[in-house]
Amino acid sequence: MLVRDFALELEERKQAGLYRTRRHVTGPQRPSLIADGKPLLSFCSNDYLGLANHPANIEALRNALPETGLGGAASHLICGHHDAHHRLELRLAEFTGRSSALFFSTGYMANMGVISALAGRGDTIFSDRLNHASIIDGCILSRARVRRYAHGDVPALEAMLAETSGHKLVVTDGVFSMDGDVAPLAELAKVCRAHDALLVVDDAHGIGVLGPEGRGSVAELGLSEEDVPVLIGTLGKAVGTSGAFVAGPSMLMDYLVQKARTYIYTTAMPPAIAMATISSLDLIERDQGRRDHVMGLVSRFRREASAMGYELMPSRTPIQPIMIGDNYGALALSQALEKRGLLVSAIRPPTVPVGEARLRVTFSAAHSQEDLDCLLGGLSECRHLLQKTDVAI
Repeated sequence: MLVRDFALELEERKQAGLYRTRRHVTGPQRPSLIADGKPLLSFCSNDYLGLANHPANIEALRNALPETGLGGAASHLICGHHDAHHRLELRLAEFTGRSSALFFSTGYMANMGVISALAGRGDTIFSDRLNHASIIDGCILSRARVRRYAHGDVPALEAMLAETSGHKLVVTDGVFSMDGDVAPLAELAKVCRAHDALLVVDDAHGIGVLGPEGRGSVAELGLSEEDVPVLIGTLGKAVGTSGAFVAGPSMLMDYLVQKARTYIYTTAMPPAIAMATISSLDLIERDQGRRDHVMGLVSRFRREASAMGYELMPSRTPIQPIMIGDNYGALALSQALEKRGLLVSAIRPPTVPVGEARLRVTFSAAHSQEDLDCLLGGLSECRHLLQKTDVAI
């Protein structure tokens, strides 16, 4: 019997500049990290508001533990649905302006469970070509017919919807994780209403950052539950804790309790995490200064990095990719920055399309202007080094 040559595949990935390694981080998540034993200033975290290490959230978690214990112990449908989970779901529904919400263990599980529950054999799912891997896998798991439309191309989507009968699901990221741009949500909502399609928006990178009081990209446009019936979000990014949620009409949430396998067949999250998340949502609502600060960093970065000649993508969010193109060029720039104490990840296929390797720079409210000085100084120095080695930026 032939055995697949896994070692050969690993070597091929190394030769193509696609090999990935893990870093060992010591201490809490914050801009100044100890990674693999050395101090680095990180610009690659999704902790956009600097809440992953906020004292109030840590205190909320500590105070909850005597009341809730540590583990979830069972699935939500057995005996794992704690009062803390219920309180968080009520808070998430209020925060997002929806009728009801469910607390999932991860964003990946939320997308997998929601999409595969809301569509199946004989149905059609329409998915943006740049959607996150969890959305893509949720579509595959559903066994529905999947049609991908060009990134943000609403007219193309509308033409597809017009020629398709039966149950239709349209799914998109709110903020695209690798490009940092925002989906044309108002236009998507309009065509979905016109063609009787159910719109699902994963606002993982918009919640906490965009919209009034950080309520996300959907709220930024004033879109209601009728406009966007299914809203998904993660809690491990701007919210700074862990887990995910889906929010929408009570009937749909009840349907997901019955049908979403990634909700039904997994142990509930630690209830103390739910209590810490409530604390974090309170902080997000009342602290506009954090959003103002991080957006100020973004504005300055775009202005000064562009002036150096770096190709930035059209993003107004804390996700600020520097387009490189070549895998080795992206790795070279990332490694050169790391030698200067700066941690900025090189993103390569299949996470992004072939020929679109990039550095994914992300900003946090925990970054200072002095931190940004360090990044811009490093980029200035590395640009000179890359030019000397004839690696295009």
